[in-house]
Amino acid sequence: MDSAVINVTKIFIVGTVSFIFTVLITPAFTRFMYKHELWKNKARQKGIDGEQLKVFTEHHSEKETSVPRLGGLLVWIPPLVLIFLFYGLTFLSDHFWIEKLNFLSRDQTWLPLFTLVSASLVGLSDDILQIIEKPSNGFLKLFFRKMKRYIGGGLSLFYRIFLVLLIGLIGGLWFYFRLEMSEIMIPFIGHVNLGIIFIPFFILVMLATYSGSVIDGLDGLSGGAFAAIFAAFGFIAVEMAMINLASFCMAIVGSTLGFLWFNIPPARFYMGETGILGLTTTLTVIAFLTDSVLVLPIIAVLLVAESGSVIVQLLSKKFLKKKIFLAAPIHHHFEGRGWPAYKVTMRFWIIGALAAIMGVVIRLMGNV
Repeated sequence: MDSAVINVTKIFIVGTVSFIFTVLITPAFTRFMYKHELWKNKARQKGIDGEQLKVFTEHHSEKETSVPRLGGLLVWIPPLVLIFLFYGLTFLSDHFWIEKLNFLSRDQTWLPLFTLVSASLVGLSDDILQIIEKPSNGFLKLFFRKMKRYIGGGLSLFYRIFLVLLIGLIGGLWFYFRLEMSEIMIPFIGHVNLGIIFIPFFILVMLATYSGSVIDGLDGLSGGAFAAIFAAFGFIAVEMAMINLASFCMAIVGSTLGFLWFNIPPARFYMGETGILGLTTTLTVIAFLTDSVLVLPIIAVLLVAESGSVIVQLLSKKFLKKKIFLAAPIHHHFEGRGWPAYKVTMRFWIIGALAAIMGVVIRLMGNV
């Protein structure tokens, strides 16, 4: 069998198994989440600028306190299980396909896997802090009183940004010193060496990508968006002969589609920070590994639009004393204009898919 066919087959097998595994475990996990009421104990009423969230409250406040928010576990746990399952099987058999399906490799998947797991665990802590009730007595009461700055609404925005910066710093240092990477590729122009500036640039990109986390605001929106994004980078990885990284991307695509299977309107759970934080930080690592960071804003245009609309709204309210959008992020603006949530979601999916294709084309054609 031709090696190219084998590689493509491997990638699709990994993605398919990831999807099936996610779909199989989701019903039991969903029952667990609803049985233990793993949703926010208090709905948001105000935005980061202190103003009332009128459009959001009208459409979503009730769902925040009745829909579980740990769905992101279904996005990052299946790829984690599969990568070690296929790796472990190599010790039990030397069959060709058993060996071939292993996609754990030092040069391609160790770093994105570490990023996915570590960042997802940080996000999980935020989700848990938004779910748990404060104990009324005993040692835990004293503990939570001392930790009150960290709870009540989960980790504060300051601490989440700080942790993203820390993860970005570790990643930037690893790329620069261990992988000896300091260049970025500008499509149609070539590579530019940033030198030591590569490290703060990496951190900035990770923070900017994470800012798109506000996309987890409509039923199914984040799932469809991230599936298209990781599929695009998987395609780029194939073109670069990084088959293990492509398989890793497809494992995430498969689990994200499995998540989406149960999250199309009406959503049965939210992705939450455990999914969003893990995916956005991992996305940054993959963009740099595939030398595609400058097409990241195109492939991930929905993340850019979501975070950009929030920034523009805040700046407009501060300096112009008026709103540009009815609500931000921008998907709530369209809800405010009367679009049903499913219409916003599906139109955003289409835009995201087209942008992902365009980004891949620019990356491949611009590889001088």
